[in-house]
Amino acid sequence: MQSIQAPTIVVQNSSEGVLLQLQGHWGAAALSDRQLWQRLRPQLRQAAGQAGGRWDLRQAEGFDHIAAQVVWDSWGGRLPEHLQASPSQQAILERVAALTVPVQEEPRQNGLLRAFEQVGDITFGGLVHLTSMVQLMGQLLLDVLRLLRRPLRGPWHDFSAHVFRMGAQALPITALVGFLIGVVIAYLLALQLRQFGADAFIVNVLGISLTRELGPLLAAILVAGRSGSAITAQIGVMRVNEELDAMRVMGIAQGFRLVMPRALALALAMPLVSVWTTLAALLGGIVAADVSLGITPAYFMQALPDAVDIANLWLATAKSVVFGIAIALIACHWGLWVKPNTESLGEGTTASVVTSITSVIIIDAVFAILFRSVGF
Repeated sequence: MQSIQAPTIVVQNSSEGVLLQLQGHWGAAALSDRQLWQRLRPQLRQAAGQAGGRWDLRQAEGFDHIAAQVVWDSWGGRLPEHLQASPSQQAILERVAALTVPVQEEPRQNGLLRAFEQVGDITFGGLVHLTSMVQLMGQLLLDVLRLLRRPLRGPWHDFSAHVFRMGAQALPITALVGFLIGVVIAYLLALQLRQFGADAFIVNVLGISLTRELGPLLAAILVAGRSGSAITAQIGVMRVNEELDAMRVMGIAQGFRLVMPRALALALAMPLVSVWTTLAALLGGIVAADVSLGITPAYFMQALPDAVDIANLWLATAKSVVFGIAIALIACHWGLWVKPNTESLGEGTTASVVTSITSVIIIDAVFAILFRSVGF
């Protein structure tokens, strides 16, 4: 049985120039050998770099489209000036040349211009999402008016289920985190107030900071990471499973059935979770103040109403309602923007959490500026 000769490149120098001759078997079976290919590839590159080289393919046996593609790539995507090939080889090379798409190098751009284009893309993308959010807010208002006209046809079952999942089931984790935050802040305040003999003022600092700012803000951040991501994932899975398309075909309003129940549920649950988190943080502060400064819980509870005006509690409650609506709308927005694939679902959930937390902090800053004279 005749053995198959390995593909080789023979280089001959003559008066007419360098002759590059392919010999051996150049079929797909021979070129699939990894060790042979690792040896042959640098030889092809070196041969292709010969200036004025004359190629002869006529002695290459089994020359097929795989071999033609290999040789074509080594030539840089164009036929050499001097080429000798059989008619069948010439036809294969022409077919490879016709089917191979030339790779066009992108022109190099200036770094400043590229950065300017990226800023422009981010800006226009943000405007598109902002426009969609405004439309979602308007649709929510229309859906609420529709619910007020016909309250018996409202999605009350979904509303109660969302209140339970977003509110009641969030109480353990918010209480734990709030308690620990209260302990940490009280210990840090004790270290500073003890130096100035102002131990009693820990009630004022803890009461104002936790009731007015940290309690609602901490609860909103926890709810954004817990419930906001869940909302985006739920609606995103509906997009992947084509349930949203089915709702549109059946004439079911997505805003009335999906967005409004979640927004109203968070608007109701968020103030309750905020008050719960604030109470847990105050409890942690009371324990830490008793241990570090010797301030008894009885004195703390007696001095707290005088130190914290009731207006701070009303402001925190109103702020929590806005937090809840913002988290729900942002989560629903990113859920509706999910494309029907799992990669987009993960990206949408991440964007939802990041956007919700950022929006909560911005809204809190706006409230702090607008109502800076309230409660003092």
